Amino acid sequence: MSYFNKKFMELSEKAAKDAEKIPREQKLFTYDGVTYPTTLCSSEVFKALESFEARSDDIILAGYCKSGSFWIGQIVTDLVITSAKKHEPHKLNEELMMAEFPYLEIGDPEKYQRMKSHRSRRVLFTHLRADKLPKSVFKNKAKILLLVRNPKDVAASFFHFTKTYAAYPSHDTFGTFFEAFIKGEMPFGSYIDYHCVWNKYIDEENVMPITYEEMIENTALGVEKMAKFFELNLSEEDIQGVAERSTYKAMKDNAKKTYGEFGDSVFHEGGVSDWKTLFTQENNQEMDMVFKECLAGTKVGEMIKYDVYCKA
Repeated sequence: MSYFNKKFMELSEKAAKDAEKIPREQKLFTYDGVTYPTTLCSSEVFKALESFEARSDDIILAGYCKSGSFWIGQIVTDLVITSAKKHEPHKLNEELMMAEFPYLEIGDPEKYQRMKSHRSRRVLFTHLRADKLPKSVFKNKAKILLLVRNPKDVAASFFHFTKTYAAYPSHDTFGTFFEAFIKGEMPFGSYIDYHCVWNKYIDEENVMPITYEEMIENTALGVEKMAKFFELNLSEEDIQGVAERSTYKAMKDNAKKTYGEFGDSVFHEGGVSDWKTLFTQENNQEMDMVFKECLAGTKVGEMIKYDVYCKA
């Protein structure tokens, strides 16, 4: 298990154990209008995050919960390390690069001071909406890969995840979960609000959107697009190597080795249209209506290809 994953496991397991000691209704708290998991995030960290100074060569993977961030995050990290080994091996310190919990909004308030000593390129993940990120991210034009996944598969994956990860409130039935999902009463807030906000930033020069579905259909092409966007100057052989190591199946098969018992939660089915085993006709109708009212016709909405992936 790499240093990065040990750090990830330590904090994730602590958050789950701490959450077991508090009532279900206290597992979420609200900060600046958005709900967050109590044992993973804090108002002190969010206040400290405001002063975080992003760099122009920072790479940030932004995605709503259960959109495939673990999978795509490993691809991004592999690309950056492969490039550094090839072009600037003297600057590469993998242990330091992976020393912090990868999510920008999770850790302790002193985390951002420690990160000042980290060499470029820093690889960061976030579940935050664009308007909740530190102002320096857009001011300094850090590279942002925006990961988008269709809402029905996100809901299905999220439901399974909450049943296995104690830091998030669980639901006895998909029906009660779906009600909370539609209302946005979720860790890191509403799926709909998240994408409506990010839609306003999708044309920024430092933002490249990519969908979970296109990555499933052609991982190698997605990896190539990422490498080009990040300006990593990798050969076709380098890119193919990352792609072969990064298929969803390959990562799922290695999940327990990489993440321990947490691996089964991180990588569930991982397919497209898994939602069909959970959604009732009423769930479908409600999601169809909400999507049509809020996201249909937007650039993010068009990327999701709702009629292809979300029609019963």
